[in-house]
Amino acid sequence: MINARGPAVSPPAAPRFFSPPLSVAIVGAGPAGIHAAGALAELAPGTKTDVFERLPTPYGLVRYGLAPGHPESEKFAHSLHTTLVASEFRLFCNVEIGKDLSVDDLRSSYDAVIIATGAPRDAPLDILGVELPGSFGGAEFVGWYNDHPDSSPQWPLNAESVAVIGGGNVALDVTRMLLAEAQSLQATDVSDQVREGIAGSRVREVHIFVRRGPADARFSPNELRALGELPGVDVVVDSVDVVPDRHVERMTKQLVHTRLAVETLRGFADTAPADRTAQRRVHLHFYRQPVEILGNGKVEALRVERTVPDGYGHVTASGICTDYPVQAVYRAIGFLGTPLAGVPFDHGRGNVAHQGGAAVDESGSPIAGLFVTGWMKRGAAGLIGAARPDARQTVETLLRQLDSAYERRAGHGRIAEVLRAGRVVPVDWDGWLRIDAAERALGVKHGRDRIKIKERDELVRIGTESAVHAE
Repeated sequence: MINARGPAVSPPAAPRFFSPPLSVAIVGAGPAGIHAAGALAELAPGTKTDVFERLPTPYGLVRYGLAPGHPESEKFAHSLHTTLVASEFRLFCNVEIGKDLSVDDLRSSYDAVIIATGAPRDAPLDILGVELPGSFGGAEFVGWYNDHPDSSPQWPLNAESVAVIGGGNVALDVTRMLLAEAQSLQATDVSDQVREGIAGSRVREVHIFVRRGPADARFSPNELRALGELPGVDVVVDSVDVVPDRHVERMTKQLVHTRLAVETLRGFADTAPADRTAQRRVHLHFYRQPVEILGNGKVEALRVERTVPDGYGHVTASGICTDYPVQAVYRAIGFLGTPLAGVPFDHGRGNVAHQGGAAVDESGSPIAGLFVTGWMKRGAAGLIGAARPDARQTVETLLRQLDSAYERRAGHGRIAEVLRAGRVVPVDWDGWLRIDAAERALGVKHGRDRIKIKERDELVRIGTESAVHAE
């Protein structure tokens, strides 16, 4: 997760009642889409909401984006469950918009469509050698260790020295999982396949490279402390990198979380070399930017350039480079949304241009009935909790637009027929509850709370079983 301020919280708004009730399609069943459904239930009671998700399961980032054992994952999942139960909704998992249905299908059938598909792609790193074998996107690795249905079944953890590029919590999550001990995952919901992969890991050293200084990194204090608590791992920080300048002093005075993070980093730096006795290490390097990934047919080193701070939060290149021998490089520099046919997309920013959540065309004019929320709206920034006020802002914009002289749609009821005609069998809410029960039963069998089912075919089989039998 990445720290950033969410949208301003709106004052309470009086519920609006539409006759006949509104019909709204939401594309994406992660936190953004689910909180949009919740906001519709609160602000426009009676709204008929259909939530579409291309994966066989809901919850998106909460299910497939947090590190295993994250202390708040169960709380987040419970909150999303409660939000959906309190909404008048239908769930259509295993339905891909752009393939099984088009955006135009939705726009012609619902009064409004909200795009909440998140930001699943790794942001590109434009340096030489980035395509070498052994160079990975952080999202790929996160998907693997979270048993994402579309991830690789196995992951190569045969490098002894690894570079992680990025200054956010994703970089810390990736690092912790690279150095995790298999037994530490025993109480989590990861599959045995992931635990076996971690057990065979050869990683002994991870170098994290951050372009700017400690006051500008987006590491949360809790995530940094968790890094320092990894069993059998020392965290090394060069004291030169955490010497305060005017910018660091200003930021630590203004922001509590920055002060706590910097204090944690200084604690790492103050550890005496004689006290670093662990066999595995994490090196946190600040004021370093990647220049080139080196290697002949595979990753063999990462060249980084020292950057120079100006005391105002900016850095400039120094021209001084160092090569670090590594056998793998993980990029954790951010995420981008994926273009969706029928939705205007800003390829430079990796999201949908909007005004208060209303999607806009190239001229900046709102597109009637088309809205956006979550990371596809504001970019891949913000804690999971930011999804709620962000969704509320979008729904308030939607209701203002539909309060005007807007032509209502009446095709909400035909979507299930369209899917049947295309021989698409969605996983509905009851289907998800069956998957949930199956994973919990699998966990109990092995002395755990839950074990995720990874295989898409198995998830769909469980989730659609009664629907298939009914036919």
